[in-house]
Amino acid sequence: MYQALYRKWRPKTFSDVIGQSHITETLQKQVAEGRTSHAYLFTGTRGTGKTTCAKILAKAVNCEQPVNGDPCCQCPSCLGIENGSFLDVLELDAASNNGVDQVRALRDEAVYSPANVKKRVYIVDEVHMLSTPAFNALLKILEEPPEHLMFILATTELHKVPATILSRCQRFSFKRITPSDVAKRLAYVAEQEHIDLTPDGAEILSRLADGALRDGLSLLDQCAAAGGTIDSAAVLDVLGLAGNLQTAQLMECVLRRDAKAALLLLNQLYAGGKDVGAVLGELSTLTRDLLLRRTAPEGGAVLLSGGYDSATLDRLGRDVPGSRFLYLASTLQKATADLYYSSNRRTDAELCLLRLCDESLSGDLTALEARVQRLEEGAARGQLVRAAVEQSTAKRGPDPAPQEKSAVEIPPWEEAPAKTASAPELPPLPEEPPMMEEPGERVFDIPEGLDREEVKAAPAKQPAPASAAPAAQPVQAVNGNWWRALAEGCKGRLPPMYRAFLDMCTGTLEGDQLTVYAPDDITLGRLDNDRVRGALGEETAKAAGMPVRLVFRVGEPPKATPQENLQNLLKFGSQFDNIQIK
Repeated sequence: MYQALYRKWRPKTFSDVIGQSHITETLQKQVAEGRTSHAYLFTGTRGTGKTTCAKILAKAVNCEQPVNGDPCCQCPSCLGIENGSFLDVLELDAASNNGVDQVRALRDEAVYSPANVKKRVYIVDEVHMLSTPAFNALLKILEEPPEHLMFILATTELHKVPATILSRCQRFSFKRITPSDVAKRLAYVAEQEHIDLTPDGAEILSRLADGALRDGLSLLDQCAAAGGTIDSAAVLDVLGLAGNLQTAQLMECVLRRDAKAALLLLNQLYAGGKDVGAVLGELSTLTRDLLLRRTAPEGGAVLLSGGYDSATLDRLGRDVPGSRFLYLASTLQKATADLYYSSNRRTDAELCLLRLCDESLSGDLTALEARVQRLEEGAARGQLVRAAVEQSTAKRGPDPAPQEKSAVEIPPWEEAPAKTASAPELPPLPEEPPMMEEPGERVFDIPEGLDREEVKAAPAKQPAPASAAPAAQPVQAVNGNWWRALAEGCKGRLPPMYRAFLDMCTGTLEGDQLTVYAPDDITLGRLDNDRVRGALGEETAKAAGMPVRLVFRVGEPPKATPQENLQNLLKFGSQFDNIQIK
């Protein structure tokens, strides 16, 4: 009759046990030196060799011809214990014998000497399932058993065993078997059983075993029944893990922020009978693998789930920051936990996918962080573009001067010969008004349409010292300099927040009204308050010598006519030297 691989290839000696050398070597020395204890407690996860080592220890202490602490597996004692014909070595399941009456019966029976071997051995599996009265009934005989009695307790949940039991036993902790050790054992068994197992197939089976050699052998047995070569593709197909490819496709949609494709794929899985909770769970497992591979690319391979090949993980994890994986993992964990209380699991899964595709929908600090990160990425791209343009311009050389000046630029004044007194008429104001500068004065032409007498009637300005005479510049620049000087005067009376918004504005003074032009509604809303109004009003009143009204508007100031430019020039002539109109 066919026997399962994990039963057929169960270790018979301590030397055959895989991955638990820290335990088997100690037990071998105890048996060889005759210093075995009366009670042992083996702890660890499933499939790591607890029950196997317990049976080997029971054979070793009763073996008639032990070899360096290992049983010979040939004497009548070893053979009787192996086939279960000797009742002096008894294996009990505490899950089905957890009552106090069963423990009392065991205690009353244990006092009798063994019939066929030297020591009576009780192997109690899943001992944490015993009830509290049953533990109490076991205490006395476990503390002071007869010389011929040995207890070997095994459990996967050590925290459920009372401290009174722990203190009476020698405890050995079985660790998970590494994927490399599992793969080597699977390759050896496959070779002995004439199974065509490829290295990549052994690798993926060892990862799916999750540290349990028994699980690995069971998976190999299942794949071998399908026949043919057992490679990674065959393992995924036989074990029904081909759906992992769809999970990888869903993760790819999430990483490229394609919410539409992600929702359509989720609907396809849902229509095919897939539970949305299982979908989110598989996404969480894949995210964990990607995060571990990003954090520990070398040593973290043993921590992976094994459901995805290296090529898929490399393709999905390329150019994705670790912070994104952390956000995906935390969001999936929270959504998976909340599904238990959900009234509509499908809707909650869809909302989770939307949050995974766009962090700004999370509504917490993650949303703000995502927006800031996008701005930083945009600024970085802008800097790269500017650097490339500057580098290209430097290689090409400076562009030739344009023939026509832009309307936005303010052209410099050109020097022209002074007008004589016998000029028959005043010329119109050209696009670039001529000007002649003489020592101690500046001469401007009178624009067409402006009365000479009105200009002469304007109040004369006191000449400024020659050392303080600024360079000649256009009227528009003079007005802009006046607004900047006004804004700088107000900054000392305003907090930094208002100063930044004030630098974004421009202003014009018409009569007793100062109009401040803001670029947008946000800037206008920040500046339109009593504090800013007070500072601007007082500074403008000082500069103009009269009270002014303050008006805020959104947009750009209207272009001034030549007459308005000259009036503004005369009005704020304190910034200039002696001005003489000819």
